Amino acid sequence: MNTVKLEIENRKGLKLQAYLELPANQKPNQFAIFAHCFSCNSNFNAVKNISRSLSNHGFGVLRFDFTGLGKSEGEFAESHFSANVEDLLDVHTYLEKHYKAPALLVGHSLGGAAVIVAASKLESVKAVATIGAPATVNHVTHLFSHAINDIPEKGEIEVQIGGRPFKINQDFVADFNKTDLPKIIKELRKPILVLHAPFDKIVGIENAHQIYHNAIHPKSFVSLDTADHLLSKSSDSIYVGNMIGTWAERYFEPEENSMISAEGEQLVGHLNVLEDNFTTSIQTKKHSFIADEPTSVGGDDFGPSPYDFLSAGLAACTVMTLKLYAERKKWDLQEVFVYITYSKKHSDDLNIDVDTPTRFDHLQKKLKFIGDLDEKQTQRLKEIASKCPVHKTLQNKIMIETEILES
Repeated sequence: MNTVKLEIENRKGLKLQAYLELPANQKPNQFAIFAHCFSCNSNFNAVKNISRSLSNHGFGVLRFDFTGLGKSEGEFAESHFSANVEDLLDVHTYLEKHYKAPALLVGHSLGGAAVIVAASKLESVKAVATIGAPATVNHVTHLFSHAINDIPEKGEIEVQIGGRPFKINQDFVADFNKTDLPKIIKELRKPILVLHAPFDKIVGIENAHQIYHNAIHPKSFVSLDTADHLLSKSSDSIYVGNMIGTWAERYFEPEENSMISAEGEQLVGHLNVLEDNFTTSIQTKKHSFIADEPTSVGGDDFGPSPYDFLSAGLAACTVMTLKLYAERKKWDLQEVFVYITYSKKHSDDLNIDVDTPTRFDHLQKKLKFIGDLDEKQTQRLKEIASKCPVHKTLQNKIMIETEILES
């Protein structure tokens, strides 16, 4: 993936900080905008995880800070709901002018309500996804309702939202009552995906029911099980991004994945050293996937490790070879499981007689067969498992040639 930092000027002349997440080939099939939750910002882990997961599905995803939040200019009191919608429209205009009009809007919490309203105003938007979104805009006022009565006297007050201080005024509060979100949802007439955690303590699950009830088909709902409102666990936000990416594929014409340049090879791996830690995007002509390192060694664990992929290649080749052999023999092999573990093992542990004791790369392959097979058939399948092409390759002497390509 590739992250581009942007600065977008909104209609009030305020500069909004934004980041554009691009696929490894830097050529998105479609563009999307992500709207963060109330009082959050574009650098929340959940926002980054969802955006980057979507980029693996071919989207260019622009995540940005609303007015007065994160590193965008302006005051929080200016970041009322109507201003959020205006920011979305301005960001849409920027993408349309400099890249391509976004076709997908994704919003978290109040950002979900904002993308619904924005989508109703934008012809280019073909689909909408909401995450933990309220069914009405004024739902958010419960966060500071205890202090609203002080506003007429003081003009401006400071409230605590999510453990952080924010200043609000009467215009800020009044704006949340201006939008009839249920009516807008009923008239939206665009595919909508509603994602919500059933035990969300900030925005209750009944909100998802109301949004879904008001929406017109095509509409879909995905339960986020044990996730919290802010998607604090990385696994939850990555799941959300992948679900949206998979769902959205139905509403956009597939496009061939044109690589930056594979130089005529089978695949290309790309790592933005400044932005992505160890997270590496890998792409073939038609498929993309992510490699990473586990958190125990300093990675973000966004994907399998390089040795996981090595083991995966062996496992995939093994099961395919066994399938072909069993079908040719007309044996009753219904399912096959191959369990692979890579490790380093000492020659003494492997009972290998060498002049100088050393450690060997070791791949443990375990097989499990489902079907009506006798002992002789099972043993023959074990022999065939060692004859798959990748198994043979790993046991041969391998020559790897490395050369430098001009930038």
